[in-house]
Amino acid sequence: MISKNVTIQNNVGLHARPATFFIQKANSYKSSIWVEKEDRRVNAKSLLGVLSLGIIKGMTITLIADGSDETDALEGLVTLIESGFPE
Repeated sequence: MISKNVTIQNNVGLHARPATFFIQKANSYKSSIWVEKEDRRVNAKSLLGVLSLGIIKGMTITLIADGSDETDALEGLVTLIESGFPE
């Protein structure tokens, strides 16, 4: 199991369209992946779970991955977040 902190860069945070891109990316990996904000942890492959965290620009979240492709999963998701979710 590995984890990494990342700060949300895009203007709308993880809402609507960016959250959908994030979920799709998370679902492309075999590993279990979670998003943690403060004391709440949700499944990164669940749109409702991610949206329920209310993640906005400037917040720091922790991504946690556990499985056969955990390193690739974290790197891919961090890259997506740091890119600002380009279309």
